[in-house]
Amino acid sequence: MAATASPAAGGMDGKPRTSPKSVKFLFGGLAGLSAGLLRQATYTTTRLGIYTVLFERLTGADGTPPGFLLKALIGMTAGATGAFVGTPAEVALIRMTADGRLPPDQRRGYKNVFNALIRIAREEGIPTLWRGCIPTMARAVVVNAAQLASYSQSKQFLLDSGYFSDNILCHFCASMISGLVTTAASMPVDIAKTRIQNMRMIDGKPEYKNGLDVLVKVVRYEGFFSLWKGFTPYYARLGPHTVLTFIFLEQMNKAYKRLFLSG
Repeated sequence: MAATASPAAGGMDGKPRTSPKSVKFLFGGLAGLSAGLLRQATYTTTRLGIYTVLFERLTGADGTPPGFLLKALIGMTAGATGAFVGTPAEVALIRMTADGRLPPDQRRGYKNVFNALIRIAREEGIPTLWRGCIPTMARAVVVNAAQLASYSQSKQFLLDSGYFSDNILCHFCASMISGLVTTAASMPVDIAKTRIQNMRMIDGKPEYKNGLDVLVKVVRYEGFFSLWKGFTPYYARLGPHTVLTFIFLEQMNKAYKRLFLSG
């Protein structure tokens, strides 16, 4: 008996057809990708650039690097500034990734991140681009104080030990330490941020008053170490990201000094 082609498997001519859902997923993902790339281009370059400039400015004339607390303060400044600059792209990213889950009549249908930014400014006002800026900056202050300061301190410690030279191996080890410290410091902040975003109304009142209330209730009802639940997968994501960030940063700094400052 001859087999007949299923309509779900292809068209009337037997050739495979691409599912509309697949096309929607592909182009929806690409639209979200443009916003994610712009966010990294604004947030990451700003925070790393400001940290590098301030770190060099505050290094002593004899080459003595700033102390750990000053490094942390520089990291906070860089993180807050980077978060402020990157908030419009993050607003666009959140909206574009959530668009596919909305009912058809509520979807915004942004074509790309630039279309999203223009429409948000035109339809809702320019201040809307910085909606949620304060909690975003608060999280960035914690994350960057931990990440940037711990990397610089770890790198300095490894170089002072005499077992490392200023090369990729040293940068890799310092980055892994930095990723560990950043994970430990940022997880409680992320838990508070996520639970506030997803909180329910109980008897007409919000479940949590603020971020501090979230942390107090988590410790009281779930235990202190619940603040670091899921530590291993979080570090598995953040560790490689931190390693690549600082290795590329170090190599670009060396290339810049060699090409433009050596003469």
